This record gives sequence, C-alpha cells and structure tokens, in this order.
Amino acid sequence: MLRKAAMLFALVIGSLPGLLIAADEGTGNKITDVLNMPRGVTTVSHQVYELHMLMFWICVVIGVGVFGYMLWAMVLHRKAAGHEPAQFHDNIYAEIAWTVVPFLILIVMAVPATTGLRHLYDTSDSELDIQITGYQWKWQYEYLGEGVTFLSELSTPRDQIQNLEPKGEYYLQEVNQPLVLPIDTKIVFNVTSADVIHSWWVPDFAVKRDAIPGYNVETWTNITEPGIYRGECAELCGQNHAFMPIVVHAVTKDEFAVWLDQKKEEARIFAETLGRTFTMDELMEQGQAAYERSCAACHGFNGEGVAAFPPMTGSAIVAGPVENHLDVVVNGVTGTGMQAFGVQLNEVDLAAILTYERNAFGNNTGDIVQPIDVFNFKNGQ
Repeated sequence: MLRKAAMLFALVIGSLPGLLIAADEGTGNKITDVLNMPRGVTTVSHQVYELHMLMFWICVVIGVGVFGYMLWAMVLHRKAAGHEPAQFHDNIYAEIAWTVVPFLILIVMAVPATTGLRHLYDTSDSELDIQITGYQWKWQYEYLGEGVTFLSELSTPRDQIQNLEPKGEYYLQEVNQPLVLPIDTKIVFNVTSADVIHSWWVPDFAVKRDAIPGYNVETWTNITEPGIYRGECAELCGQNHAFMPIVVHAVTKDEFAVWLDQKKEEARIFAETLGRTFTMDELMEQGQAAYERSCAACHGFNGEGVAAFPPMTGSAIVAGPVENHLDVVVNGVTGTGMQAFGVQLNEVDLAAILTYERNAFGNNTGDIVQPIDVFNFKNGQ
C-alpha cells in the first residue's frame, strides 16, 4: 500500500513541471501569475499581496509541520514495523502548547491584517476626488471640482454580441470613454448607484466597492505604474450585468493635466453647440449610435422591446406629443425600469435619441428635436 502511494505521489510531483509549462504557454503569463494572486499596481494592492504572502507562508510552515509529523508517525510507528501504541492522556504540556502556539500565530497574523485594513479605509489627504455612479448598465464619472463628467459605456460592436462576426480581443471589456487617472496620486472614489446595487471592481487596483442607491461609499487608490487596467461590475445587477465593464487609463501627471484641459475645452465647445441647429441626418446618425449604447438593451436594437420594456414601433409615447416623450426620457417613469436619462446624457445625445426614436422603426413622424429644446425642457422653459 505504501509503495502504491509513493508511486502515485512521485507521478504527481513529476508531472507538475509539464503542467506548469503548459499553463504558462497557454496564457502567456508567468507561472507565478497563473498560480498566485496578482501583485497589482497600487500601494494598496502591494500591501494586500504582501499580507497574502505572509499568511501563505505561515500556512505552509504549519502544513509542513503538521503533515510532516503525521507522516513520520504513520511510517516509522506503524503496526507492521512492530510498534505498539503508547497509552497516555491529559498531557498538560501538550494542552498548553496547542493553546498558546495558535494564539501567538493569530497575533502575528492579526497585526499586519489590522494595519492593512486601517490603511485601506484611510481616505484622508486626497489629491483628486471622483464621483462614480452606477447605472444599468454603465458608469458615470465626475471629476469633482473640475467640471468634467461623462458616461462610460460598453463599446463592443453589436455584431460581435450577436455572433455575426468574430469576438475581438477585449470582447465585453471595452468602453467608449475610459476613466483616466494620474499615477503617483492619491485618488478618492465616492461610489454610489442611481438604480440597483452595482459593484465597482478593478482587480489590479485591489479596489472593490458596492455601489448602493442612496449611499456614498468611499475608497481610494494610488497607482504606481501607467497602463490600461480593466475591471467589471461584480454585482449581479440585471440581465445585462456582463455588459458593464470598467476601463482605466493610468497616465503620468503631465499627460493627465493635458487630458483634463482637453475635456474642459470639450465641455466649453459643447456649451456653445446648444444653440446650434442640427440637420435631420446628423441627428439620426448620432441618435442611432446613442440609442444602441443607452436604450437598445431594454427596447431592442430594432425597437422590438425586451421583456417588460415596451417596443418603440407604434409606441403612443414616441408617436405622441414631443413634450410627453421628452418627459419620459429626461425624468424617467416612477415605479418602472425606465431610468431618468436627463442626468446621464447630454442635451445633444438626448435630442438625437428622441429624433431617432420618432423617425426610426417605422415611426415616421418627421419631428426634429434640437439640443436647445432639451435644454429648455430641463430648465423649465
């Protein structure tokens, strides 16, 4: 029996190098990345990784000691070798040892764990504050005090989702506007939700916070390496939960300053476009793109409606007075899944969506909604 066990053990150990090399070649990652948790690219993720490794090696030492002693006792003191079991009980020294030693081990583990938790929840002395709001199924980012706000939505082509063309490298992990952050900067996130519970999670940052309606939950990060980092909503938030990715571009402070100035300039230019008159073709083109990003998940890409959400074709709201259509899209419908898009989308996108809905899917109303119309409606004019 012992010979068979030894042979099986030798077979498993002997096959490990081949399995590790295969895993390494199959993923393109280092063997340590395949077998271990990632170290991440933030000060918090580094601390979490070091804590994880400390606990790991403590467990290794305990495991080697316990199972080594068990194996030694079973092999050298087995009945087949002529040994008789010792008869003893109530050993005071053993009782003290297995009480004191685990207690000391827990203390050794508790001190760095507590220190790490205090560090993780310390959101003081922030250099940049960002409001993160979860919507079904997108993220809104607001750079507090900077006047920059935008929605980050899934940008995977519709044909890939419907299996009409091959999946891309970052299928369901690409967005139209990534969150841009500077490295070597303490950034505090205020995470909340406008509808259901979401969860903002970027593994390389060791940041995961639930976005709960009515609550602001704080967390922070300090990125040490520039690059593109991806995450996702980690809470089952509805039928399109998988279509809610997170993409972060970490750049140098100088590059971030240039990007922020560009976004501020875009906001200034956008403010000037509110009074511009768009053509039907312009609104229809932009409206289709905005509709497919923000509306198609519920109302269907062809306006056919999905589950409890009504179709666009022949809709009384779409074919009715423009003011009623504006009210539904801007303010939402209480008690239903229809969100208030007035706080999510800008006036140009809203005007384009309204125009598109009223003139697509067989709804040939001929109505054109301009951005200034949406602006005046939102401001009660």
